[in-house]
Amino acid sequence: MSQTNCDLLVVGAHPDDVEVGVGGIAAKAAKAGKRVAILDLTEGELGSRGSVEERRSEAQAASAALGAILRANAQLPDGGIANCDAQRRKLITHLRNLRAAVLLCPMHTDRHPDHDAAHYLVLDANYLAGLSRIETGQEPHRAAHVYYYRVYGESTPPSALIDISDVFETKLAALRAYKSQLFNPQYEGTATFVSSEAFWNSIRVRAEYWGARIGVKYAEPIYSDAPIALTTLPGL
Repeated sequence: MSQTNCDLLVVGAHPDDVEVGVGGIAAKAAKAGKRVAILDLTEGELGSRGSVEERRSEAQAASAALGAILRANAQLPDGGIANCDAQRRKLITHLRNLRAAVLLCPMHTDRHPDHDAAHYLVLDANYLAGLSRIETGQEPHRAAHVYYYRVYGESTPPSALIDISDVFETKLAALRAYKSQLFNPQYEGTATFVSSEAFWNSIRVRAEYWGARIGVKYAEPIYSDAPIALTTLPGL
């Protein structure tokens, strides 16, 4: 596993989580010249639609649309993400390889249990990845800034909103790569909540709602455990 320093590492429990939750933020960072990487924790093998091979191909196409420099997969068990020693150790190798300055990962209490488990797994693995006595054959590394996102909507007020108006269509282009998962009348598969037209339409509605809260067209929410530093008052 070769080492890659990135500015932003976005972690998702399943392929397409990143694009649904914070595809705009990822695209905005890449457009600004930042090195963006994506790490999926599972291959989505329990998904009701599509195959693992289809989702691998779709995830790579989505990454290219967002402008990410690479996408990796930790191959943890879909439906079985757990904050246990074995999974923390596996994740530590990825975090030390990607060496992100900023980490963006799932928020707890999201709709899917894997998202909740991923929150605590990534948070703890990031801390442990900075301890030199955990031997992986790599230099220790701990992302200095950690933020969180929800895939299926906000059940609590976010800590901040990021204007994604200029990259919202890029987010949608990345989401359209998931032909087996999201709304696609041409794909024959089991109907699911995520594959419904209502869910597809909700992506735009959600971004419009948060955009309206800060006076822009589209925005995505993030969460933080700590105060978010500003250099001046927004609007000045």
